[in-house]
Amino acid sequence: MSGRDFLAGKRVVVFGFGRQGRALARWLPTIGADVVVTDSRSARELAVRRRDWKGVRFYLGGHPEDVLIGARLICVSGGVPLDLPLLVEAREHGIPLSNDAQLFLERCPAPVIGITGSAGKTTTASLVAAILRQAGYTVWLGGNIGNPLLRDLAKINPMDIVVMELSSFQLELMGSSPQVAAILNLTPNHLDRHGSLDKYAAAKSNILRHQRKQDVAVLCQDDRVSQPFAQLVAGEDLRFSSYEMVANGAFMLGNRLLVSGAASFDGAAHVVCRRDDISLRGDHNVSNVLAACAITGGMGLATDRPGIAPEVMRAAIRDFRPVAHRLEVVRTQNGVSWVNDSIATAPERLHAALQSYDEPLVLLIGGADKDLPWQATLQVALRKAKHIVVFGEGGEKQVASKVMPLLSLMRPRQGQVLRADTLADAVECAARVALAGDVVLLSPGGTSYDAYADFAERGNHFRQLVTQL
Repeated sequence: MSGRDFLAGKRVVVFGFGRQGRALARWLPTIGADVVVTDSRSARELAVRRRDWKGVRFYLGGHPEDVLIGARLICVSGGVPLDLPLLVEAREHGIPLSNDAQLFLERCPAPVIGITGSAGKTTTASLVAAILRQAGYTVWLGGNIGNPLLRDLAKINPMDIVVMELSSFQLELMGSSPQVAAILNLTPNHLDRHGSLDKYAAAKSNILRHQRKQDVAVLCQDDRVSQPFAQLVAGEDLRFSSYEMVANGAFMLGNRLLVSGAASFDGAAHVVCRRDDISLRGDHNVSNVLAACAITGGMGLATDRPGIAPEVMRAAIRDFRPVAHRLEVVRTQNGVSWVNDSIATAPERLHAALQSYDEPLVLLIGGADKDLPWQATLQVALRKAKHIVVFGEGGEKQVASKVMPLLSLMRPRQGQVLRADTLADAVECAARVALAGDVVLLSPGGTSYDAYADFAERGNHFRQLVTQL
């Protein structure tokens, strides 16, 4: 982007100084904005040294009312609830809210592929990036996946391609949509933040809501809950399905994955690969691969780049390995496989992980609860697992306090359910009961916020504990 940015000389308030907030505080001064940061945590808690942030003013340990004085824009980090009194007051005074993803989309010179869903976002976005790189493109992968793309904005060329993973928190504030937008699935999640499934779905829908006729939408044919999103499709409507043929997109037929219609070069159906070419476990990952095929095959409709040929997709799929913290095999010791699925922060994701294994399981669950239903997932867990180790404190909002009474009511087999205070205790407990041929699966079903900054920190701790056994 050339010329003077419209935020130059204007006061921008950054609410929340996590990963996204820090990226904003680094980038905004480069375009000449007057930057103010506020966070309820103290400078000590945030490990902030003000001298490292020249040109940025801080209000830490709370949100004083005068932080809004002179503000022309407020950028809200993902973890900050929008019903904070000061944010409500800002909207009442006509101060617009935005975030890092929206500011990036408004300025990005390259085509953007946006991917959201309740599960599978990171795996699908990473595979899309791998396919595009296999085709020879320079690809920028980021967003909710871990890299706020604003810091790369100056280096992005119009001939590049950007792949963005987008969360419901980011989409909640967005008033524009990427040229290629995919919704992988919709299951109850983050209801502690959004309040209801309808509000959660409304946030997700913003990825499509602002598309144009020349843009592309990719939806899951198998996910009935997200079918109403089809009403928002303004341009090309591509689908992917593991169970039925689709005329326009990607689908599974027997043990083969195919692309068809606008996702293929000539409109006919072409085989991409066989299921055993996929190294990822589980039916949910087959769906993720199909989504990636539909996205990369059909992206040429919304960009000036051709769609990707099936043989290029095949090569990337065969080389693709699980992303960290997603059914990641950490170690095999004495015939026992230890698997890190710390990303499973909801019962639905735990359910998908359980369905990915036929081996005997020692299951580790715990963390903080998100007001989601557990009964159906626990019934599967009791059927699939030899032992279930429930870890974490038993406070009102913790998984342990919710699942232990349910497990007791379901009358598990003697000795099947074990209790541990911490993840470290759970690993020790699992090591005592696991036998050769077993899989010890960390798939918590709850968020990490009871003991860790995020799921990655929890997964890294699990990895460390297992390697020290």
